[in-house]
Amino acid sequence: MKKFLLLLLLVLLLGIALIYWSVSSTDKEFERGQLINIDNVASVNFKDYDSVLIAASFLYEGESIKKLIQGEQYREAWATPIKAPVVFLDTLFGGMRIIKEGGGNQTHSLKLKAPNNIVYTLRSVNKDPQPLIPEFLRALGLENIVVDGISAQHPYGAILVAELAESSQVLHTHPKLVFVPKQEILGDFNDKYGNRLFLLEYESDSEENWTALENIVEILDTDDLQEFKRDNPQAVSVDKHALVRSRLFDFLIGDWDRHTKQWGWAMQKTNNQYVAIPIAADRDNAFFNIEGVIPSLIANKNIEPMLRPFKKDIDYLPGLVYPFDRYFLLNTPESVFIEEAKFLQQKLTDKTIEAALHVWDKAIVELDGKQIVEKIKSRRDHLVQYATEFKKIIDERGKLHEALKGSDDIKLPDELIACFECGSD
Repeated sequence: MKKFLLLLLLVLLLGIALIYWSVSSTDKEFERGQLINIDNVASVNFKDYDSVLIAASFLYEGESIKKLIQGEQYREAWATPIKAPVVFLDTLFGGMRIIKEGGGNQTHSLKLKAPNNIVYTLRSVNKDPQPLIPEFLRALGLENIVVDGISAQHPYGAILVAELAESSQVLHTHPKLVFVPKQEILGDFNDKYGNRLFLLEYESDSEENWTALENIVEILDTDDLQEFKRDNPQAVSVDKHALVRSRLFDFLIGDWDRHTKQWGWAMQKTNNQYVAIPIAADRDNAFFNIEGVIPSLIANKNIEPMLRPFKKDIDYLPGLVYPFDRYFLLNTPESVFIEEAKFLQQKLTDKTIEAALHVWDKAIVELDGKQIVEKIKSRRDHLVQYATEFKKIIDERGKLHEALKGSDDIKLPDELIACFECGSD
């Protein structure tokens, strides 16, 4: 018994030593992208460049122990130089005006307005996890576990998602990769936002219609949609086919982070009736690749059921079902789920999925293209099964008993808190 306890103690001490070894590769919590072959950034006139070669981040590089304990993830993709177009905001789309700095826990963002009043967002490719690091991890010197978790996100995943969404007839925000040099129009934002890599995309709430759909009077966020429904209970409905399709598409790309604030709604008016058509935004966690001892433990369905890894098969579908789904899709016929699953299977052929990779830099395709394509194909082939299980979980969990996250501060009747259609019965 003493030998067993001694062996157990030695294994525990070895495990602790390996963890501290794995997190000791860097004490940085945030790093910008690094330009390649440009030594003195301060003296460069970026107006002489139409594009730059840049690596998103070298922060996640690590030796074999780090990869064992914290996973391989997408470390190479973050450190691989890619080509990005240079943009100047004063000439982009006729000249952009900065409205305000955006929120978000990890992403630095700026909201911009074009002369046609369409609002765009610059969302940083590099993430800043500092606000998410618990004090106890800092006290233990283990904050790198959270910092390094960003390496599970693909730096260019959103671009591939947009191409696949276009083929799937799923509304999206059309993100484009851009490099934004320091420039006069940034003003006080230069230090934080200048000389950085961003995704430029449409804002998911807008007074102007930027979609290709007709008769769109406005694009609302979810809490505004709920208030509009409260004031017009019989005149507002949700396009359930479009929403089911969008959610099943989320399953295909492994995007587990689909909470309420990540959706916009294009309000389509016909006579005096409004149909809300969903627009998915914020694709930071598409293709989320969890590997290594620590991430795999955290992502165990009994520890963090909503943190699901992107594998060939969905290992725990209940973890992907949000209160959002119950709120908007309760009592939706099973036939809608099956129909939309088959629709996506028809649209996302092998050829279509493979062709979508052209939006990535060749170096990134060579690193991650084959693996990601194989996983999407496998999930697509099982999509009808996932769709019927999705429907079953929604109905089993039933109505909500508290407000959707993000809607806590608006006044809604009890029936509109329970589900979107409950006040229309």
